[in-house]
Order: sequence, then structure tokens, then C-alpha cells
Amino acid sequence: MKVTYYGHSCFRVETGGKNLLFDPFISPNPLASAIDINSIPADYILVSHGHQDHIHDCIAIAKRTGATVIANFEVVTWLSKNGVEKTHPMNHGGSFVFDFGKLKCVSAVHSSSMPDGSYGGNPVGFLLETKAGNFYYAGDTALTYDMKLIGDYKKINFAFLPIGNNFTMSIDNAVIASNFIRCNTIIGMHYDTYNIIAIDHQEAINKFNYAGKELILMEIGKTKEF
Repeated sequence: MKVTYYGHSCFRVETGGKNLLFDPFISPNPLASAIDINSIPADYILVSHGHQDHIHDCIAIAKRTGATVIANFEVVTWLSKNGVEKTHPMNHGGSFVFDFGKLKCVSAVHSSSMPDGSYGGNPVGFLLETKAGNFYYAGDTALTYDMKLIGDYKKINFAFLPIGNNFTMSIDNAVIASNFIRCNTIIGMHYDTYNIIAIDHQEAINKFNYAGKELILMEIGKTKEF
């Protein structure tokens, strides 16, 4: 699998010949000013919740690429009303087998509203099983004991966890979360975009190292293979 980072919580995962784009918030992010959203390929767009910093570029990219957007029922309904033609609604506990693999929606402890203030349903995380390996995209979430169920359920090759604190888990809580899900390779997200979620990179890496784990802080625009 190849993972490309576009800033904040937006990643593209290439697996099984498909491009999966997660939480597309790019064009308003000054840290991602070098990224051209019109050059990003997407077969599927996965949206964890309705906040603008996770959905801002979803409509534009979905309309350009014809990607299928996967999200909770309320987010999908809002996107459909705003001109997105291909969607797949899901909700907590549900799973579905797509052509890229099996996707399961899991709990995320956060809030959700759409950019226009309308109801955004419950936020979710995504657990993906593919031929190339399994991974967990937590979305925006607090540390929750439910994460232990993920570790019990499936072996995970790597996981995307928020580490910026204030709105989500802190670095210390993310280390605990990595223990809960039994995963030693963590890709950090939801940090540095705003001053309120800025982190000390070396300190964060050291804390994961002390726990016997690897924290990967990807450079925006770069791709890494897993």
C-alpha cells in the first residue's frame, strides 16, 4: 500500500488498484498550499464526520473524479443534496465489502455538524481489510475503551491516529490507543494545522519510541509505502 499525505487528516491510500481519499481538507490549509486538489485521484472518498476541516474539498473532488463517497447516513444525505451523485451510507458497527476490500465503521468519540450548521450524525472511524494489509483510520476521536475491541477483532498493520490534543486525543492518549488496538506503527494526524493543535515533533516521536512503537509524521505531499 502507498500512503500520500495532504495535510491535517487527509491521506490517500493506494491499494488494490484503487485510490481511497480520507477527509479531504486541503485548499483552506496554508500548510498544504503546494497541493493542487485538481491533481488528486480518487475512486472513493471516506469522510469520518461533517466538520469543515474534514469535508471542505469533498464535493469538488467527488464531482471531478466521480468517486463514491462513504460516510454516515447524515453526511451522505447532505452531500447528495449538494450535488454529489455517488455515495454509500454506513453507520456504527456496519461493514461492507467493496472492490478494494472490507470496510467496517467503528466508534469515534467526537462531535459532528455540517459546514452549514446542519446535523452531521455521529462521527465514525474506519477499519479496512485489504489484500495488502489492514489499517485503522480513527478520524477525530478521544481515547475510548472501545478501541480494545478493534485490537481484539483484527490484526492491524498500521493506524492513523489524531495526536494534536485540544479537539482530539493527545500524544500520551494516542500511545495508550496504540496499545488498545495492538498496533506498533502509527501515522500521526490532526496536528500543527492551527496553533492550538501544534505539537513538538521530536517529543511525540520519543514518547512512542519509549513505548516500543513508531510514530510517523509524514511530510505534506510525500508518499510512503507500507
